[in-house]
Amino acid sequence: MKALSPFLLSGAALLLAGCANAPPQPAAPATHSAAQDTLWLDRLSWGASSADLAAVRTRGRAAWLDAQLAPHTPAALPDAAQAQIQALGVGQQALAPLVQALEAQRRAADATADDTAKAAAQKDYQQHLGQLAREASARALLNALYSPNQVQEQLTWFWFNHFNVHQYKANLRVMVGDYEQGLRERSLGRFRDLLGYTTHHPAMLRYLDNEQNAAGHINENYARELLELHTLGIGGGYSQRDVQELARVLTGLGVNLGDNRPKLKPAFEAQYRRDGLMEFNPARHDFGDKQLLGTTVKGRGLAELDQVLDLLARHPSTARFVSRQLAQYFVADEPPPALVERMAARWQQTDGRIAEVMRTMIASPEFEASLGHKFKDPTHYVVSAVRLAYADKVVLNTGPMIGWLYRLGQAPYNRQTPDGYPLDQNAWAGPGQMTTRFEIARAIGSGSAGLFKLDGEKQDRPAFPQLANPLYYEGIAPRLAAATQQALGQATSPQEWNTFLLASPDFMNR
Repeated sequence: MKALSPFLLSGAALLLAGCANAPPQPAAPATHSAAQDTLWLDRLSWGASSADLAAVRTRGRAAWLDAQLAPHTPAALPDAAQAQIQALGVGQQALAPLVQALEAQRRAADATADDTAKAAAQKDYQQHLGQLAREASARALLNALYSPNQVQEQLTWFWFNHFNVHQYKANLRVMVGDYEQGLRERSLGRFRDLLGYTTHHPAMLRYLDNEQNAAGHINENYARELLELHTLGIGGGYSQRDVQELARVLTGLGVNLGDNRPKLKPAFEAQYRRDGLMEFNPARHDFGDKQLLGTTVKGRGLAELDQVLDLLARHPSTARFVSRQLAQYFVADEPPPALVERMAARWQQTDGRIAEVMRTMIASPEFEASLGHKFKDPTHYVVSAVRLAYADKVVLNTGPMIGWLYRLGQAPYNRQTPDGYPLDQNAWAGPGQMTTRFEIARAIGSGSAGLFKLDGEKQDRPAFPQLANPLYYEGIAPRLAAATQQALGQATSPQEWNTFLLASPDFMNR
């Protein structure tokens, strides 16, 4: 990378100095301006687009939101984006046979006698896993960039983060794409369905060690996170005894990566369950009665889990905890308690229907008042920058975006701990982060980011970004702070102008 010019460095300092504390925006008028509608779309999408702004201006916010909360699936992406997704190997084979083929590859590599050949075979296996995870990342980014179902795509990211798994645990790199796709399909439905999906998915069962959880050899890892992070939350009214009892409920629920069935006593045969790679082995289950959150759970096998998941999904603490998480992601780092309570009430009225909870949040005065004040996490920053720069031209290579997210500390599927990436500004507004964002802004703004360079090609195909587009003039320019306008006015080239806009405090907020 070439050294930044003194002018660029001075412009960077001027713009980045205000990123963490953008000037407050005026209150929304009764009839929303194009600028206010753009902010509204910035909050509900991965970055406002000209097409969405036109739809909101002509049909109104309500019609746009109705379509988002009941989206057409599968989404109709631009042909160039859809072709890239269809070419990815990650979506061309069902999870079970894909995992089994890779397990056969791993076993063959481990059994190779020659040390040099063994190392090469093991490296090839690891590269295959890595390729599948990168392909899943590429699919996620293409959907974020070009899917018309923008609320669904934001929620897909949110739910993966809420029910986080780490790609480098065991062989999860082969599973994260399938796991994410299931979250996408359920992202606007009932929370109970999401919860049940994650509880039975092999990625979660492996990540939190439940395949090691058996009667007489209890592993509490998954039970603890299921209560603390996925449902009730810290302070949600559960005790260490509840963790222990839930761990007993979860005994026997694990993963079978082969096509073999365990040998069972005749009394257990009817209790055995297999769904893809998920396996419930009754020989490993604690069939004693349990007491969980004051409720008796009769020992009867996998049916115990359904009873417990119903209890957790409908618990007032879950409604409050998950509503607060949603509000933190979409509204403010410290969401207004009154808003959270209204969302939780709607949750309980609708049996945890996420679309209805979202509707309550979006219709609130607190949501409107927050527009323009939510600092973008790295994924929002990167995706929104590319969406603005190349609104009508599909990128050919998401590799640079994945690399930027690694540099910014928020790479897909890469949060090691089960709490997911933090959602507050303090995690992402440090000086190092701001410097890296400026470098990314410069790469995108100059047209040399590598987004249109296919593997094996030495140079980008011509695709200079067009940031000064109708969306900018109608929805962004009217609300730019004076300091940003001054910096843009001092730019000596289109490349510098693009860089200054993408690095501005105004663009760092949504």
